[in-house]
Amino acid sequence: MRKIQVFFLMVCMGFQPVFGGNPDRQGEAGAYELLLNPWARSAGLHTMSTSMISGVESLRLNPAGLVRVPKTQVLIGHTRYLIGSGINLNAVGLGQRIGENGVFGLSLMAMDFGDIPITTVSQPEGVGANYSPSFFNLGLSYAHIFENKVSVGFTLRAVSESTTDLSAQGFAVDAGVQYVTGPKDNFKFGISLRNVGTPMRFGGEGLSFRGQNPDGVISYDLSYDQRAATFELPSVLNIGASYDFRVNARNRLTVLGNFTSNSFSRDAIGGGLEYA
Repeated sequence: MRKIQVFFLMVCMGFQPVFGGNPDRQGEAGAYELLLNPWARSAGLHTMSTSMISGVESLRLNPAGLVRVPKTQVLIGHTRYLIGSGINLNAVGLGQRIGENGVFGLSLMAMDFGDIPITTVSQPEGVGANYSPSFFNLGLSYAHIFENKVSVGFTLRAVSESTTDLSAQGFAVDAGVQYVTGPKDNFKFGISLRNVGTPMRFGGEGLSFRGQNPDGVISYDLSYDQRAATFELPSVLNIGASYDFRVNARNRLTVLGNFTSNSFSRDAIGGGLEYA
């Protein structure tokens, strides 16, 4: 038990330097689809279930909760985002126990924007054609539990955004830890660090244009390539705790609280109740 406490303290200290929000940088990050949650239960709690989330659903918020998969678990999600906009979130996740203490996970989330009319300066009503952006991310995860009290998890995620003639790719890492204790494992504490990864930059034919020869001596057109600025991923640190009040064998009331430190916006704190 002493080894578990020392390990848990080391993990908390490892997350400490990342702590702190920065509202002055709000709007400077990209790939904000990484902050969207396609799973119904945790989305209903406004993604504040860092400490108690379990199973495949934890791949989005705290990969340490993946260790609660008993054997094999598959989850499929569909979310209508901003109803009326035609934007949908589609997700699928898989968790497979490997051995006694380890679980492997795979997750995929894609955004469907529908068909968007192409407009130009000269044809603001549309040119008669459509385009559809493609946003998706694929994650590979592994979680391990120590003596049924402390669990850790990691996710390596590939991120892709593209349109007809532009695209950007990057990689992100999520890491998390959960601690469960109490007479009936009713107290839970969790920390997760999400979306720490490589900067992304758009590139492709959409950034090229035709222009005149800058020399001016001979008049002919040249093809110019513009360079887009890089943008960072929206890193987030979550710290949460929860407590289960068991009314009887079939009824449970959970009180939870969560603190979110955003690298590119204001910090947030909240709480909630779950009855099951």
